[in-house]
Amino acid sequence: MTGRESGFVVPADPQNAVTGLTKKGAGSRSWILMDSSGQETVLDVDKYEIMHRVQIHARDLRILDPLLSYPSTILGRERAIVLNLEHIKAIITADEVLLRDPLDDNVVPIVEDLRRRLKQVNVNRDENGDGNLLVQHDVETAEEDDSPFEFRALEVALEAICSYLSARTIELETAVYPALDMLTSKISSRNLDRVRKLKSQMTRLTARVQKVRDELEQLLDDDDDMADLYLSRKLAGASPLSGSGAASWFLASPTIGSKISRASRASIATVRGDEDDVEELEMLLEAYFMQIDGTFNKLTTLREYIDNTEDYINIQLDNHRNQLIQLELFLSSGTVCLSIYSLVAGIFGMNIPYTWNDNHGFMFKWVVIFTGGFCALLFVLIISYARHKGLVGS
Repeated sequence: MTGRESGFVVPADPQNAVTGLTKKGAGSRSWILMDSSGQETVLDVDKYEIMHRVQIHARDLRILDPLLSYPSTILGRERAIVLNLEHIKAIITADEVLLRDPLDDNVVPIVEDLRRRLKQVNVNRDENGDGNLLVQHDVETAEEDDSPFEFRALEVALEAICSYLSARTIELETAVYPALDMLTSKISSRNLDRVRKLKSQMTRLTARVQKVRDELEQLLDDDDDMADLYLSRKLAGASPLSGSGAASWFLASPTIGSKISRASRASIATVRGDEDDVEELEMLLEAYFMQIDGTFNKLTTLREYIDNTEDYINIQLDNHRNQLIQLELFLSSGTVCLSIYSLVAGIFGMNIPYTWNDNHGFMFKWVVIFTGGFCALLFVLIISYARHKGLVGS
């Protein structure tokens, strides 16, 4: 059947499971399913079949709706982990992972990473089952084979979102610092508008990073929430065949370029039998929390640099404003002095008959000189008084 309400299932070729999809209708209902054996299946089903398959409620599935704006969330349910981290929208069970919108450009690398890691684990297990004693495997590889499937899938998602946000932060840094340097060298409307746009981008990116950081921090602060993510443990505990095999999980450190020492791994192994032990998952979350916290600190430093640049720009503008005020004081003082000179010229220029200036034509020269000198002296006195009071710079 090919109806949307019933949905259809298409087995996927591992080489072109994603690229073989068509764009038609793939946005909101397209899923890719990958199980612990590395098998892939492309699904085009409605939400009710997804809810029935993974046994979650509609309110949990609504978190993955791209049309609704939900913050970054990692929810642990009885048989599934609901994961909403930016563009990564997935449902993880004890033996399979459902990833939404596999055609998305940001999701394709996650599918490739999942495919690579699951194949690598399966190949290592097959080689270990051959009984060839001449092949010596690395201890870390053996430990990764024993980690629960849900933790391997969760690790891929966390590594992808941390790397994605870190890359966006680096891109923003490479654009912000030259723009700020250009703004400090030349204050113009174009440079100000460019910095304004970059600051808006930084604010949005900081909010996205902080949401992921807060979600990881909330999980680390609550052991019960972390215990809910142990799907294999809960599944083994509910099975009548569960025994010591349920406590044989072992999680490798997800830290990029660093490994946990064998001594610390041995100390973890002593508490494997404790069902309330969450140290394995705690190490996984702490590693990526430190990575996302480092990204958040970069953005915080970038914001402080922008704020410092804004303070510097405001100081420059205040200095220019003060210079304009000083210039206005000089011009106003000169205008007052010239107005006195104009007053004298206006008095002597009146067409009123009077006799006291008869035969005194030589006085014109002295009146002009005396009035000009008086105005200049008044201007000097005003400026000196302003300097004395600190109204203008010396």
